[in-house]
Amino acid sequence: MIDLFIEGIGLHGPGLESWEASAPVLRGEAPYQDAPPSLPASPLLPAAERRRAPKIVRLALAAGTEAFCISGRSPAETATIFTSSGGDGETIHDILSTLATPPRELSPTRFHNSVHNAAAGYWSIATGATAPSTSLCAHDDSFAAGLLEAAAQATATGQPVALIAYDVPYPVPLARVRPIGAVFGVAFVLSPIEGPASIARLSLALQPYAAPSQAPALLEPLRRATPAARSLPLLAALAHGVERSVTLGYLDDMSLLLHLSPP
Repeated sequence: MIDLFIEGIGLHGPGLESWEASAPVLRGEAPYQDAPPSLPASPLLPAAERRRAPKIVRLALAAGTEAFCISGRSPAETATIFTSSGGDGETIHDILSTLATPPRELSPTRFHNSVHNAAAGYWSIATGATAPSTSLCAHDDSFAAGLLEAAAQATATGQPVALIAYDVPYPVPLARVRPIGAVFGVAFVLSPIEGPASIARLSLALQPYAAPSQAPALLEPLRRATPAARSLPLLAALAHGVERSVTLGYLDDMSLLLHLSPP
């Protein structure tokens, strides 16, 4: 097993506006009310970049900023892993629509927002980050893949790593072939060393396939419909603050076993 320590958490999803506001819902102490999350442009971005930032970037920055605020670490000095099951489908939709109709004049802004590491680029502008950054994708298992990558990097370097996972639904007609249920973003600041900001110890191990853990009943449809929301069983376990194991699906024949315990 690989051991990490969670120092900060960020969360933005339907009816889940922040980690602090969502923890009582995840514990079953407050009712869950489905509502689109508000995603204002990050005040950390220069004005021109705020205007250009698409929804998926605003989502990633909102979740990441909250996690760092809780951890107390500097985002400028912390390595990052960005993971999404498909990136910015709205931008891809606009590009394809432009190319399908005359005149085929593609906006440079649309083009640079279409790349999979666009969120990482905006993050570096917003925070002044110069630490290494990785952007990856593993379809429905992108959150688990990102968590594994973060664990590997933190263990290899002995330095903290932030994981930021996010998904936004595609517009029609792309949504017909790649349905994503809702806007959802989650972030963790992870350290290989226990410290004063440690919230929980997280132990990870790959194992043969086992059925993934479910989210709380009212949130289970969200977990099933949105790849980044595969994190919900882990978030619910963290909200309860007790020792607990969680299983995440990973590829076709493996699972990722997560064990949470007090630091």
